[in-house]
Amino acid sequence: MDVEDIEENPELSIINEKEVDEMVGVQEQVTPEQEEKSAIAVAKSPRVWPDVDTERAVKHYREIAEIQETFEDEIDYLDTTMVSEYSEEIFKYMNDLEDDVMPNPDYMDGQNEITWAMRQTLVDWLLQVHLRWHMLPETLWIAINIVDRFLTRRVVSLVKLQLVGVTAMFIAAKYEEILAPSVDEFVFITENGYTKEEILKGERIVLQTLDFKVSQYCSPYSWMRRISKADNYDIQTRTLGKFLTEVTLLDHRFLRCKPSLIAAVGMYSARRMLGGDWNESFVFHSSFVAEHLEPGHQWICEKLLEDNFASQYVCQKYANKKFLKASLFAIEWAKSNVDEA
Repeated sequence: MDVEDIEENPELSIINEKEVDEMVGVQEQVTPEQEEKSAIAVAKSPRVWPDVDTERAVKHYREIAEIQETFEDEIDYLDTTMVSEYSEEIFKYMNDLEDDVMPNPDYMDGQNEITWAMRQTLVDWLLQVHLRWHMLPETLWIAINIVDRFLTRRVVSLVKLQLVGVTAMFIAAKYEEILAPSVDEFVFITENGYTKEEILKGERIVLQTLDFKVSQYCSPYSWMRRISKADNYDIQTRTLGKFLTEVTLLDHRFLRCKPSLIAAVGMYSARRMLGGDWNESFVFHSSFVAEHLEPGHQWICEKLLEDNFASQYVCQKYANKKFLKASLFAIEWAKSNVDEA
């Protein structure tokens, strides 16, 4: 039976239109009120701004929707690693997962002994541990997400804070690494500050507290790879963007931002610093307009200009020639453009 036969005789089709409607659901026409409600929900979803102006929210929503509808994206059918035929479904699924693994951005209000400054010190130390064992980038992001979600649910004493960090990295490495460091190696990295038994017990407590939801977290790098297509994977933009996204790990204000937004903010800031623009291609691949990303860009600049921020390990890491000395460039740019930024 050919396709033409079915078109001429609809009754020959195995599934008729009514059955299809029942399977996928008939889409009703969206009213202006529903569209406005959706626009506000989309605008508020990144949780960057406490109050969103309705008119601006609708404007951004429609601008992004129009670009996504009209922009012609070149699909890499010949590159099997891009899995272009599935990319839309993959990123939609990842977007759905984001809400499930978001920590409470104000969790420190419920802690008795630790502060945001202590969290920054812990994250900076985890960056050193991560690089020491040459682990994958995703391992770092998962580990810090585990720390923040655990601290959202449990009150932790100061003496146990490092144990939470070590345990989180131990768990994250099991999910991402081909050859994960052993528990003995994590005991060594803490200079025997914690025993093997304490780390293993901590692993059970953390996993039970998080309901074993670990692999659902998708790091910003997944979205950065997609956004990088807009400038044909420019190495300078990508490297600088990676540094700027890692800077957000140290700033607790970014806990309210989803990984997709952090990726967009990092790439947008990199483009700004390198003199590029945020054109339709970037809006299409990131789903954010420039005005959406400006607050996050300013937060990054503020962080870069903090006293002694250059002494943080993330700056030392990206001052290496291997990373194109991205941290040195970013800090100098922020100093020269602080008023503009």
